[in-house]
Amino acid sequence: MIVDKIKKRETPITNKKTKVDIPIGKWVKCENCKEILYKETVRENLNICPNCGHYFRMHIGRRLQLIIDEGTYKKFDLNIETTNPLNLEDYPKKIKTLREKTGLQEAVACGTGNIHGEKVVICIMDSGFLMGSMGVVVGEKITYAIEQAIEQHLPLIIFSVSGGARMQEGIISLMQMAKTTAALTKLDEAGLLYISVLTDPTYGGVTASFASLGDIILSEPHAMIGFAGQRVIEQTIGEELPEGFQTAEFLLEHGFIDKIVERKDLKDTLYKLIEFHK
Repeated sequence: MIVDKIKKRETPITNKKTKVDIPIGKWVKCENCKEILYKETVRENLNICPNCGHYFRMHIGRRLQLIIDEGTYKKFDLNIETTNPLNLEDYPKKIKTLREKTGLQEAVACGTGNIHGEKVVICIMDSGFLMGSMGVVVGEKITYAIEQAIEQHLPLIIFSVSGGARMQEGIISLMQMAKTTAALTKLDEAGLLYISVLTDPTYGGVTASFASLGDIILSEPHAMIGFAGQRVIEQTIGEELPEGFQTAEFLLEHGFIDKIVERKDLKDTLYKLIEFHK
């Protein structure tokens, strides 16, 4: 029978090690050049592909290592629990799984730290936690950080990476846009500096609120930035849009952002901007 012939051609399973022994989790594929890269090599290169220069997304902890002086970061200890306003059955389970997987409590970490000795309030979002979506806890943490910047009279820096508002929390997630914007109005009235750093990708309600309201808006190279995706916009307005119109380079050319800064230069650039503002 044909089935018997197929079974005979199957490679027998043995316990012997093959000549190719690649440890699980040690390698990563570059989305741009498709090269298979050793993770440690990518990490040592600031999470940038050494082959083509593609920027990999960065975990909160790694970002803090690159931006904040060692031993100076102090996280705001807010005892806020993620809620389930729509009573979705799988939402609490997903949050629990993500906390175990990422080591993060939520999609943003906020606190104070030094950049070359200059104390700042810093918020960093992480795409690994529900694509950096902005729910109630994220909105409250960012708002609290803004209030702390006002109270302590410190510059504010926010690193954004997000798919937008968190739809699992319905309209309450959309309310965070207004809340964070109102808090930034008070920061502006206090005459304090706010630097917004956009990373890939920054979309949706985050772009439509605090990410776009910086006194200075920086971006990493090739970051995708916008409100909705290109296809959605084209279907809505019935027009064809230029290729790459949501890239950082296109937005810099059209005045939406102030400067594109390579990852290796970000800390020094932030420090210089803080010094200029002083």
